Amino acid sequence: MDLKQIEYFVRVAELGSFTKASIDLNIAQPALSRQVRLLEVELGQSLLLRNGRGVSPTEGGKLLLEHGRGIMYQIERTREELSKLKGSLVGRVAVGMPPSLSKLLTLPLVNRFNQVLPDVSLSISEGLSSQMAEALQSGNLDIALLYNAQAADDIELLPLGRERLYLVRKGTTADRIHVGDAISLKTLTHERLITPSSHNAMRLFLQSEMVNLGLRPNIILEIDGVAIILDLVASGQGAGVLSMNAVKSLGRHHCFDIHPIVDPDLSIKLYLATSNRRPSTHTQLAMLKLIQEQTQFYVSGQLSER
Repeated sequence: MDLKQIEYFVRVAELGSFTKASIDLNIAQPALSRQVRLLEVELGQSLLLRNGRGVSPTEGGKLLLEHGRGIMYQIERTREELSKLKGSLVGRVAVGMPPSLSKLLTLPLVNRFNQVLPDVSLSISEGLSSQMAEALQSGNLDIALLYNAQAADDIELLPLGRERLYLVRKGTTADRIHVGDAISLKTLTHERLITPSSHNAMRLFLQSEMVNLGLRPNIILEIDGVAIILDLVASGQGAGVLSMNAVKSLGRHHCFDIHPIVDPDLSIKLYLATSNRRPSTHTQLAMLKLIQEQTQFYVSGQLSER
């Protein structure tokens, strides 16, 4: 079996699509399909079930996918071991972050990354926690920072702490960000809230906490974009429920009054997530350590273990 064919098959099977895999691998789709077909011919059986929505592995395909992941992992480990003889790690690491943390962490993380892992290629993307969890499972991401992640057999979670949430209103003082008195969660029923859509981790958490008290949030507008939510809040269209990091990193040009939410304290958990489907390489483990260091350093004022 050709190693490239195994790599191509693994990506197609993980992504469930020849189109997505061709983009990810930077190879024309007809060429990709031909290589997978040659692998099927060599093995004497179909590896993928093709349907209108994409592809899924057959029983033989599932077995090859399991072994193929191991093969690709061993190749990456071999590259790393050989690179260590030259005194450096090599490879590629793909990291995903929520937009508010990305604004805060990307620059210091990249600066530190270039010092410690100069021969490694780095990819950083922003996304919702639900999207990044799927990207971990499909292999598009190696590491992700997730809010309120749900336990899953194929994802390993390391808790980093909690980030307090605030009610954010249009500012009434000259200060850019004025921290006011704490307010109870019950009072949010009287606020005209602008929130992300229902698949957002923060939105789901807010609704869950209010439902526990027999309450429903008064959501007047759904916007999937923290910067846009803050612009709307600053213009007096409504109020938001966001972290201090989100307000500081994306609301620099506006004035806001923010209020800690209590009874109960409203804080969202942050996790460092990796996939259990593929063991972490030495390069990925080194990147995990860098992310932990930078996360704790730059959000220590907002995150605290509980």
